[in-house]
Amino acid sequence: MRGKVMALVAVVVIVAIAVAGVVWAVNRDDSKTPPASAPPSTTATDDPTTAPTESPSIGTTVDPADPKWKAAESRPVEDSKYPNVGDPSVDALHYGLDLTWDPEGGRLTGVATIAFRATVTQDLFQLDLSDALKVDGALLDGEEVEVSHIGKDLVVKAPVQADSRHVLVVEYAGSPESYPAPTTRSDLSTVGWTVTDTGGAWTMQEPYGAFTWYPVNDQPSDKAFYDFTLRAPAPMVGVANGELTSRTTEAGMEVTAFTLSSPASSYLTTVAFDDYVMGEGTSSSGVPLTWWTPRGDTRSAKAMAKLPQAFDWVESKLGPYPFDRLGGVVVPSQTAMETQTMITFGNTPYTLDITTLVHETTHQWYGDAVSPTDWSDVWMNEGMTTYLDFIWESEHGRSLDRVLREAAPYESMHRAESGPPGDYDPRAFGQTNIYYGPALMWHQVRERIGDDKFWEMVRAWPTVHRFGNASRDTYLAWVEKQTGADLKDLFDAWLLGKKSPKLG
Repeated sequence: MRGKVMALVAVVVIVAIAVAGVVWAVNRDDSKTPPASAPPSTTATDDPTTAPTESPSIGTTVDPADPKWKAAESRPVEDSKYPNVGDPSVDALHYGLDLTWDPEGGRLTGVATIAFRATVTQDLFQLDLSDALKVDGALLDGEEVEVSHIGKDLVVKAPVQADSRHVLVVEYAGSPESYPAPTTRSDLSTVGWTVTDTGGAWTMQEPYGAFTWYPVNDQPSDKAFYDFTLRAPAPMVGVANGELTSRTTEAGMEVTAFTLSSPASSYLTTVAFDDYVMGEGTSSSGVPLTWWTPRGDTRSAKAMAKLPQAFDWVESKLGPYPFDRLGGVVVPSQTAMETQTMITFGNTPYTLDITTLVHETTHQWYGDAVSPTDWSDVWMNEGMTTYLDFIWESEHGRSLDRVLREAAPYESMHRAESGPPGDYDPRAFGQTNIYYGPALMWHQVRERIGDDKFWEMVRAWPTVHRFGNASRDTYLAWVEKQTGADLKDLFDAWLLGKKSPKLG
């Protein structure tokens, strides 16, 4: 994610600072929170995942046992930083979301069809859903089922067997509410569903907040496929992740359908409603690109037309794009978020700058194609992405040495304030420490092993665990095996050290 950042020696730094929210006060039990030094879980989906051969789709009948859902099978874990969100007993395979937005009443009506695998045998299971949304009914495998809904916990009172597959349909409605974000930053105060002054709506949710608009296992270790059907009064149009498969007008309602053909973590989903105009382009490698900007917003349209340029540069560094398409949607925010295949961009000059386009596009390889199992490892997303920001800047302005020297003091300051990148204060999610420190670390790795081994490693990682999750231990062990180098001293110092190491 990218938002406002401070100046480095009176120069605006191109490095992103994450913006994220934590439902800190919701059902929080401090006695259940692991100590900050707790290591990340290693029970994640660390095996390479095969890309689906075709885009799965849900019709009126769902068979979650169908082999096409294999690519979405995960091993969810309880998050070490935010254990009160998500449920490891649920492995979501597919979300079919039928959403109708009433801008005048500020009301969302939804039907969520969720194909999932139970990971344990138990008498009930639960998902996350904001209590601002009232459940009107639920079916489990076609039969009515009792649910309780207290706070954000949507508990389904039905027994399930380990490794059994089911379909849950939830009908719900209400006026969605965003949640506070635990940050002192001025560019973001809440996460989740946000309503604009003109009745539009948009979403960003990192590390979670998807539960403000649909029932979900809201944690990064559980990836699933998505299909969206979005309705709003014309000329308002709904935009979501993936490919636009249809667009019609029915009784004054604009109806769009989007299919995401690759499994995604819930924090990487997006929905936006506004009077949008779609622009189109193609990368040099032939990847279709689309962008959605508010009607009459020529500044946003002009900025988004640079997406092909940003895409081509990133692909030249990281190798073939891991997905089938890329898009962007502009919303009235001061931040940007790497939502999978449909990036959500704020409408400020900073968030529409090409450096932001480069940053969020890079995340499609680092963060989206391969996502962390646990939020203690968000540095895995941001460190390499920020280092690519440094490289971009060195090729379009200041020298790389200057960028690194200017970043170092701020890295030290934020490490002292928020903790080391691999052991940060969970109330300070998304601070500069998870960006600058790992980026500087990767530069020192590059200097030690040389350019050829470094760039070979950088390009290979998103292909090894494509569409899956990985833990810190898996990632770092793989880097050492891939490069043939002992890098433990650098990893320990930069990721866990209380004080910032000196640049070599």
